[in-house]
Amino acid sequence: MRIIAGKYRAKKLFAPENKDVRPTSDRAREALFSIIYSRIGSLDSYKVLDIFAGTGAFGFEALSRGALKVCLIDKNVKLINKNLSLFAKDAQRVKVLCTDALNLPNSLESYNLIFSDAPYAQGLSSKALIEAAGKGWIADNALCLVETRKDESLDLPENFISLDARMYGLAKVWFYTYKKD
Repeated sequence: MRIIAGKYRAKKLFAPENKDVRPTSDRAREALFSIIYSRIGSLDSYKVLDIFAGTGAFGFEALSRGALKVCLIDKNVKLINKNLSLFAKDAQRVKVLCTDALNLPNSLESYNLIFSDAPYAQGLSSKALIEAAGKGWIADNALCLVETRKDESLDLPENFISLDARMYGLAKVWFYTYKKD
């Protein structure tokens, strides 16, 4: 597992030692960032929220590619913090929050690029996005990417507007725009 592009290109990340964490593959991450760039261009003005962050790979990739700020949320942040130590020069741009994605605190700032990769087949993806939106974590017009198992579906309210979906092996990544009203 490594950073694909940007300032930290080719930096190796600490990988999970067990199957409790299922990181998005390097290949899928590379494809996702290509799609993101084609939709929004540079990440320089983007604040990135990575829900169910696991290793933090998506957020750290965004940091490497110039994201303004990154917030990584997971119940277990041990591996995230270990990987954060590899990015000491930019650590002030990263916030790590150890909490349940289904019971978030209210947020004082919102994020405009969201990535959520919940454990598969537990129905958590839709619930987590709805929770994040309701607690002010998701900005109006935010681009939201949701990774699920390819046979899972999402049940999101109408203010999450579907843009696209792509398959990567056993995974499916859904693309949405979030409209507050």
